[in-house]
Amino acid sequence: MLRREDAGARIAACRGDRRVVFTNGCFDILHAGHADLLARARERGDMLVVGVNSDASVRRLKGDTRPLNPEDERMFVLASLACVDFVTLFDEDTPFELISEIRPNVLIKGGDWPVEAIVGRDIVQADGGEVLSLPLKPGFSTTGLVRKILATCGCEAE
Repeated sequence: MLRREDAGARIAACRGDRRVVFTNGCFDILHAGHADLLARARERGDMLVVGVNSDASVRRLKGDTRPLNPEDERMFVLASLACVDFVTLFDEDTPFELISEIRPNVLIKGGDWPVEAIVGRDIVQADGGEVLSLPLKPGFSTTGLVRKILATCGCEAE
């Protein structure tokens, strides 16, 4: 796991002629859909960097009941995956500043994001890189998983 202030320099030092792939998200409850997207993202380059929304950022984006898992635990789980090389945290609502610092060769989001709407697209394309929206594994979402868990115990989702 990389401290945010060290991310750009550390990745630059490791880069050499390697293709750096970047993706980001909340990764609140890691599920097969996340693992599938991360593995396919890693196949697009030589080094996968994952930006993780801080707890405060997740609350602003998803509401006061999220995240379910704190940022240090979400980062630890991601860093444990074989396909992930670096994990770093960002506190903003979008990873724009982090992408500006890392300057990845490939920027990837899940298929629910059209390429034109992917934050940082302009930076990566201006550097001659690729921006991709990869199809999602059907039937997997953290919100859907939370609803399923709550339904199992007879509770309702907020």
